[in-house]
Amino acid sequence: METSSTKTCVHIRWMIRRDMPAVLGIENKSFEFSWNEDDFIRCLRQRNCIGMVAEENDRVVGFMIYELHKNRLHILNFAVADESRRSGVGLAMVSKLLGKLSHERRNRIMLEVRETNLEAQLFFKSIGFKAVSVLRDFYEDSAEDAYLMQYRYQASDEELAQPHNRISKLAG
Repeated sequence: METSSTKTCVHIRWMIRRDMPAVLGIENKSFEFSWNEDDFIRCLRQRNCIGMVAEENDRVVGFMIYELHKNRLHILNFAVADESRRSGVGLAMVSKLLGKLSHERRNRIMLEVRETNLEAQLFFKSIGFKAVSVLRDFYEDSAEDAYLMQYRYQASDEELAQPHNRISKLAG
């Protein structure tokens, strides 16, 4: 990890159309079997699909695409530009998602990671994700397996002591 003096401020915001060239550049350099622009657009047009970018000095240095489900978030695509790796960009993006978890509603984050993507496996493991299963022959573009990784929200004692249905909240 680099020292905090070399880290720059990372800003996480919604992905907009103008970000697509930078996102595609990061995507193509990060993955052998990368998404194309149509893949991104098709995904982002779905109601429960959200795209976010990480900006450093007004330059897109990372992105994530995730789905909102009733009780979980599902990361579909996640990448950081080569030159910005190991500087806190990925952690900032995941932290944004962790802030969306709660004891009462969405309590976990899921993602699939290629068996050959050791860097991603180690990154997600380092922030508390665990491999929960192996998905055999998961990818259409190769015969590769994927690890299903999961982060589970841990409620604090104070949270667990709070009433957690709408009626008791309104009454109390």
